[in-house]
Amino acid sequence: MRAALLLLTATMLAALGPISFPGGERGTGFDDLGFAPAIDRVLVPGGRTGTLMLIEPATQKAETIGGFSEQTEYGGGHGEGITSADEGRGFLFVTDRTSKRLDVVDPRTRKIVAYAPLGAGPDYVRFVADTGEVWVTEPSAVRIEVFSLAGGDTPKPARAGLIEVPGGPESLVIDNARGRAYTNLWGGASVAIELKQRKIAARWPNGCKGSRGIALDEKRGLLFVGCEEGRLSVIDVSSGKRLGQVSSGRGVDIIAYNSALAHAYLPGADSATMATIAVASDGAPTVIGTTPTARGAHCAAADNRGQVYVCDPLRGRILVFRDAP
Repeated sequence: MRAALLLLTATMLAALGPISFPGGERGTGFDDLGFAPAIDRVLVPGGRTGTLMLIEPATQKAETIGGFSEQTEYGGGHGEGITSADEGRGFLFVTDRTSKRLDVVDPRTRKIVAYAPLGAGPDYVRFVADTGEVWVTEPSAVRIEVFSLAGGDTPKPARAGLIEVPGGPESLVIDNARGRAYTNLWGGASVAIELKQRKIAARWPNGCKGSRGIALDEKRGLLFVGCEEGRLSVIDVSSGKRLGQVSSGRGVDIIAYNSALAHAYLPGADSATMATIAVASDGAPTVIGTTPTARGAHCAAADNRGQVYVCDPLRGRILVFRDAP
């Protein structure tokens, strides 16, 4: 009976959106979506549009910040403009693939206040609270570029080192509680990196033919890995043991997780679906329902109000769903 109730709830996710992205109606290359709890905003880098969107979860009101690289036409994919952002110290850190820059943005003034050139094309950017650094993945150079933050009121990024990740890096999540970061190799494995030593400490098989998105339940010590072929793997970060794997959809990329609900979200770009996956106390995952999304919808983010945001690149909009069992 309980399993039936869970399935009924999950298949009735309420659609709250969509939220149109300014200038994105001809398509835009969304990639890394994220939630910044310190400023209570969902971060949506707008690819070729040259715009970063901030969505307030309580009202679904959106505001934009401009000044990034901009292109008129959408050629598919997500290789242009800004595609990743993160928050730290009250500022936003944004990677621009066209200009190969790490930009620092003040969300209060909505201005770029500092920047640093990148050594190679960027993918993910993450603020590391434990060390006060910013890490940027550069898959084409097979490495992570590390920046320290000098300066007074306005942090100014300065190159501080490189971390070689042979076979990667794809995706990035920070575990400040354990002093580690986790990233994927492109096929078959995920790795743990010591934050202070800046070196790979462990390598774990993840059961993916194509490793893509990554998410973390920091409190429970569970790492979630999205497989391009349409699977989600759960790994115990204390042992590296794979606790379970489930299948749903096709064309999985960027996944999301809500720790309060213990639900993971697995969007499939090819299947135009998103699976809701319940994660049990022992880490075992179970698909409890699927939701129709849109063709090409490969990225998702979850806020702290039981809402899930899914990119729709072809129509330049963000689909919003409520998951409140």
